[in-house]
Formats: sequence, structure tokens, C-alpha cells
Amino acid sequence: MTPLAARATASCLRVYAVGLNTFREAIRNKVLYGILAVVVGVNLFALVLGEMSLSEEARVARDVGLAGVSLFGAITAIVLGVSLLHTEVQKRTIHAMIAKPLGRPEFVVGKYLGMAATLTLLVACFAVALAGLLHLQGVPFAGAVVKAVVLGWLEVLVVAGIAVLFSAFSTPFLSGIFTLAIFFIGRVTPELRHAAARARDEWIRRVAEGALAILPDLDVFAISGGEHQGVPVSVHADFVPWSYVGDAAVYAGAWIVLLLIGAALVFSRRDFT
Repeated sequence: MTPLAARATASCLRVYAVGLNTFREAIRNKVLYGILAVVVGVNLFALVLGEMSLSEEARVARDVGLAGVSLFGAITAIVLGVSLLHTEVQKRTIHAMIAKPLGRPEFVVGKYLGMAATLTLLVACFAVALAGLLHLQGVPFAGAVVKAVVLGWLEVLVVAGIAVLFSAFSTPFLSGIFTLAIFFIGRVTPELRHAAARARDEWIRRVAEGALAILPDLDVFAISGGEHQGVPVSVHADFVPWSYVGDAAVYAGAWIVLLLIGAALVFSRRDFT
């Protein structure tokens, strides 16, 4: 093994160790079980709503279940992400970490990967709850629903990256506000672009377009109910092909890499004395 390969292997092992420790800490967080219980409760409530509707039980079940994956997944990502790095600094455990042969970028990446594994497990639980809800309604867990769940999972991972970036330099409270604001802005980017295009002043349009250009377009992952290539998209009828899901995965991966690079650079410059 060459020296470069040996260093890369050692770095990967350190990142894995940090990620595994983060995952073990995260799954002991009682907030996760509370959110999971809420999601199950919301799905059960969807049964009641379905019975109150007129032949729309399947539609209500899918809508409520997928909304739970996106909304509660994003909330969990924010709750875990905003305190991911700040907690280590506050408890002074960061001093023991950086005293070892562990680089700060490795620490940030390991922390994120551990949280991403936790969120992946949580989204899988959400999907199982949704599948159970659909089964009770006699509705199959169709390919369109699977694609929507995958897109929701990608969105959750991007939101987690945003939370980690703010956690690298701000308090959990402010990080939560900033991340939540970007989440809502990212969800309504088409409406904001339309409003910017109709603005009377040129400088307003340019500022709005510039701001939207540097923010992640989370509407990419919440496509149901919108349009794709001029065609209305819904999990109740036609949905996007797997090629679109693949493109969305590349888009999410690019944003996650950029967010982690930013978080690592900021965290590397912090003074913990």
C-alpha cells in the first residue's frame, strides 16, 4: 500500500469512527422516538380523515404519509443538525477530539455521516408506517410512492447539510431559525421566481434572482402537485421517471458536498480556547 493510500484509509477509518459514535448517540435521543410516535399518530389520523372523505381514502393516505416524510424528516434534520457541532464545543469534548490525529474536516464529515445514517433509518421507519397505512386502505405501495419517498429522503439529507453548516459557527437557536428559513424558501422557489420576474424595479429582480441562485431549490424534491416539463405531476397519477430521481440525487449530492466543504472551512478556523 502506498503512503497516499495508507493516509486515505486512515482518514476514512477516523471518519467512520466519528460517524458511528454520532449514530449511536443520535439513536439514544428521545426526540427521535417522540417524532416517530407523532408520525405514526398522524398516519392513524389519516385513516379517520380518509373515512370522512368521499372515496378519497387512498389519496388522503398517500398525501398525509408523504407530507410526514418530508416535514417531520426535515424537522428532525434541523433538531439534530443545529446542535451537532455546537454541543461538542459547549461540552468541551472538542478539545479531546482535536488533540487526537483527527482533522477538523474529518470530524465534520464524520458527524454529518452519522446523522445522515440516523435520518436514513428514521425515513425508513416513516416509509414502513406509510406502507402500513396504505395496506390498511388496500392500496399498494406503488413505484410512484417509492420515488416520492426517495425524493423526500434526499431533501432531508440536504436540510441536514444546511443545519450542519450553520452549526459550525452559530448557536443552535440561530442555526435553527436560519435553516428553517432556507427550508421554507427552498420549498417555494417557483413562486418566488415568478414574483421576482413580475417585480417593477430591475434591482429587485436581480437581487431576488441572485439570492435564489445561491440557495438550494428544495422544490426539486417536492415535485408532486407541481409540473415537470409542462406536465402536471402527482403520486396519484403520473409521476416522474427514475431518471429524474437520479438527477435529483446528483443535485442533492452536489449541495451536500458544497455545504460540508463550507462547514469544514468555517469549523477549521474557529478558536476553541
